[in-house]
Amino acid sequence: MDPIILASSSPRRQEILRSLNIPFIVNPAEIDETIPEDIKKENAAEYLASRKIDAVAHRLQQEQNPGWILGADTLILYRGRIYGKPSDQNEAKKFITDLQGSTHKVISGIALFNGKIHDISTRTSINKVTFAPMSEKEIDWYVRTAEWHGAAGGYRIQGLASCFIEKIEGTESSVMGLPIYELYDILKEQGYPFL
Repeated sequence: MDPIILASSSPRRQEILRSLNIPFIVNPAEIDETIPEDIKKENAAEYLASRKIDAVAHRLQQEQNPGWILGADTLILYRGRIYGKPSDQNEAKKFITDLQGSTHKVISGIALFNGKIHDISTRTSINKVTFAPMSEKEIDWYVRTAEWHGAAGGYRIQGLASCFIEKIEGTESSVMGLPIYELYDILKEQGYPFL
């Protein structure tokens, strides 16, 4: 099986690829994650995933012909506002304060570059997560755990935030940042030798 270049340093995405026995090489993309105003919010994660592929492909084409590159991005959408990764502890607290006691969308976008035919395919998975109401003491405790570092919306469902998550509508892998069904579908479409 050909190794896939993962344009992300996310340990969760690596964990999911390992669980599927897909060989991969980590080559994170450094991009400006500003979303143009003409991009619909529901399409923003897919847009950023594609931008990550562009950045890695451009960097690698100077050295080699990249075979497969996988880009992924996850963001939170609540009341028309996109919540990315908090920049500091104060922003993490604000994010959790906003999200507690309510339901928000978790949008994961993936993009796959097939170097053999120079084609990119994309998918988006939209899920809903409901947080229980949290006291200020609970919010402060959670923020002090520092799980918010590098996490869209300031939380990780596979960590201590699961104490406060009442319901997930959708797939856990998608909320973790790499939707398995959509990944399999895109690999199959592109003829990746998965089986």
